[in-house]
Amino acid sequence: MKAIVQTGYGSTDVFELREIEKPAVDDEGVLVRVRAASVNALDWHLMRGIPSIIRLTTGLRRPKSPVPGVDVAGTVAAVGRNVTRLKPGDEVFGMRSGAFAEYVAGKERNFVPKPAGFT
Repeated sequence: MKAIVQTGYGSTDVFELREIEKPAVDDEGVLVRVRAASVNALDWHLMRGIPSIIRLTTGLRRPKSPVPGVDVAGTVAAVGRNVTRLKPGDEVFGMRSGAFAEYVAGKERNFVPKPAGFT
C-alpha cells in the first residue's frame, strides 16, 4: 500500500511517498481503508519534533512511528474475531497514528461509526 513516510524531523522535506506493507489486524483489531485524514497542530509538531521534549516519547532522531497522521475517516475493511461493534463495510472515523496511508489498523475502541448524514 502507499503511505506518506516521515524520515526525520524538519520541514515537509522529511516526507516521502513509499510502498509499505498493509498493517495486520489482531483479534481485537480493525483495519480501515482510509478515505480522509486531516492535518492538525499535533501533526505539525510531530513533523518538526518541536518542542524537543516530545522526542523522548516519539523518537530522538526520527519518529518511532514512521507514518504520520492521527485523525482518520474511512471504511472498515476487516475486523478481528473478537470485534463486536464494527463490521466490514461500516463507515467510521477516529484517532489512530498512521492515518496518512491507504490503510490504518487499530483497536476497535479507536474508531466509532460515522453518524448518518455526515459526509
